[in-house]
Amino acid sequence: MSESVVKQRTIGREISLTGVGLHTGKEVIITFKPAPENHGYSFVRIDLEGSPEIEADANYVVNTQRGTNLEKRGVKIQTSEHVLSALVGLEIDNCIMELNASEPPIMDGSAKYFVEAIEKAGIVEQDAPREEYVVKEVISYVDEDSGSEIIVMPADEYQVTTMVDFGTKVLGTQNASMKRLADFKDEIANARTFSFLHEIETLLDNGLIKGGDLNNAIVYVDKELSPSIMDKLRTAFGKDTISVKPNGILDNLTLHYPNEAARHKLLDVIGDLALVGIRIKGKVIANKPGHHVNTQFAKKLSKIIKIEKRNSIPQFDLSKPPVKDINEIMAMLPHRPPFLLVDKIMELGETYVVGLKNVTMNEPFFVGHFPGAPVMPGVLIVEAMAQTGGILALSTVPDPENYLTFFMKINNVKFKQQVNPGDTLIFQLELMSPIRRGIVHMSGKAYANDKIVTEAELMAQMVKTKNL
Repeated sequence: MSESVVKQRTIGREISLTGVGLHTGKEVIITFKPAPENHGYSFVRIDLEGSPEIEADANYVVNTQRGTNLEKRGVKIQTSEHVLSALVGLEIDNCIMELNASEPPIMDGSAKYFVEAIEKAGIVEQDAPREEYVVKEVISYVDEDSGSEIIVMPADEYQVTTMVDFGTKVLGTQNASMKRLADFKDEIANARTFSFLHEIETLLDNGLIKGGDLNNAIVYVDKELSPSIMDKLRTAFGKDTISVKPNGILDNLTLHYPNEAARHKLLDVIGDLALVGIRIKGKVIANKPGHHVNTQFAKKLSKIIKIEKRNSIPQFDLSKPPVKDINEIMAMLPHRPPFLLVDKIMELGETYVVGLKNVTMNEPFFVGHFPGAPVMPGVLIVEAMAQTGGILALSTVPDPENYLTFFMKINNVKFKQQVNPGDTLIFQLELMSPIRRGIVHMSGKAYANDKIVTEAELMAQMVKTKNL
């Protein structure tokens, strides 16, 4: 973390859109709502008892038939990709989407109307820093059955290139690229979904496209239109007449771009990779992408990120001035030397704090722990973490000097490395839940020499001294 870090963003207010679900044919209302820091994206089914919530997580993908479909404890969300691509494209980190059905409205088959709604709601910067996964080496996934392949490689920002080849006369090879997220709104968001005529027939026969309209999907005619097929399409789409344009698409649509199909595939890739749960800094190249390969790649990438995150050491700028020096710390904490175990507060946000302690040979505990082989006691490292967390907790009250904090519980403590004289300890603590009734629940890590030395979950209670 550093002063130049980009902050998380959410929307400024609630905003709703009404439309028809592509696969259900039902009228659907989607409401975008602001979400707190570190929430990410989630869907809430307000039409079901208890309004169950489903996080936008690759591990909840259950099938990819005509869209990316999520399921958690029996609750489903269909075709999540277009709304998620709009959020990523506008660099929104946290958003709750309430639905009164199992799928968002299809609108015109693109992300255009979702982008417009989000912009109308406004975008608000939050306090917490945005997490970003920086790609350091090529990561790939190949689907042997389809020949589809997705790779991500190092790049200065999030970029996506898609290459499609359907091997038909009406839609052969197409490519599309987005060199920066700032281009999403004007170059990608309005690219509409598409199908081939033979797919439309199958979907209609299986009742999977009840909310379809020739205005929300580009239909490429890859077979001869017999009178019976024409009748079926007229009935399904409520049209008196249906015709084929010279460029091989049905009826009254005008393509926004010659490569609109490839651009829409790019839109889908962005939406599906939103399920990774963290911003990607790297270049994605997708050859013959589809929801199955996209989400399999998202699962693989998510797993890699979790492993790396577990083993990685955050980078802190120790040369910058502290946000609280030792005198300001003593104005908040009741502790005093030799039991004041934090020297500086380097960063302080609404949900996190970073503190520092320089460990010297002058520490009194080294006299007996251990003579000839000085090692900082693990319990004192945990205490130092707690004091750092206490700064965050006490910063939420107007008179911190009138409070004491008392341990309630310490869980999942792990001591991984020794701390010796001369080491610089960095403490990073984050709230695991909002502070309620003075109860503070945090996760903490301590680092030294570019290694994690201790981690723990801490719970404490703030108590006003007059109540003791």
